Amino acid sequence: MGSLKIKENIETLNKNKLGDFYRVPGLKFDINRLRSDLEKILQKKEFNTLGIKCFGAISLNQIPGDKFSTEGHNVRGTYWTIPDETGKEEERDKPIEESEYTELVSEFKGTYFEEVYNTLKKHFKLGRVRILLKEPRSTLSWHRDPEPRLHIPIITNYGCRMVIEDVSKHMPADGSVTITNNTKYHNFFNGGEQPRIHLVACILENPFH
Repeated sequence: MGSLKIKENIETLNKNKLGDFYRVPGLKFDINRLRSDLEKILQKKEFNTLGIKCFGAISLNQIPGDKFSTEGHNVRGTYWTIPDETGKEEERDKPIEESEYTELVSEFKGTYFEEVYNTLKKHFKLGRVRILLKEPRSTLSWHRDPEPRLHIPIITNYGCRMVIEDVSKHMPADGSVTITNNTKYHNFFNGGEQPRIHLVACILENPFH
């Protein structure tokens, strides 16, 4: 599908009230090329875990000229969670200036990830774009984020599910693009026996409003 049709679909996305999972029509990438170039990237870069069990992240983009913007807590960012039985919401980590992340990290230049990144930038206002790892038989916390997220699953299994409030969905690794309403409470669990790896982008214009 051409760029004009994709633009029309995204305009429709912005005008209409959506469910919390929106599979973008007309936008699809080559899953085999993503997997092949992921292997090459993992030979050069390791997942940043922040010391968190079962989690990892590699940043595709950075603040121009600032390699430290892809390190430490910059790979996670602020979120809100309900950690215990009191039901009180708590803020965690630190705010991120998402709009400043506009430069592709050098290791991704010349890879298929660069093509994917440039295509996404034509259609969406992006913040950080990361490769996120969820280890087997593990889950994220119950939390909400400042903005929606765009997912392109690269490696997954049927036991990988995202739960937004009371709805659970599996996103297949077929090159498709799904936007999820992370401004609501949600988590992600990997109930399989292999790692789950997604390309995940922060979307700075909220289509769910």
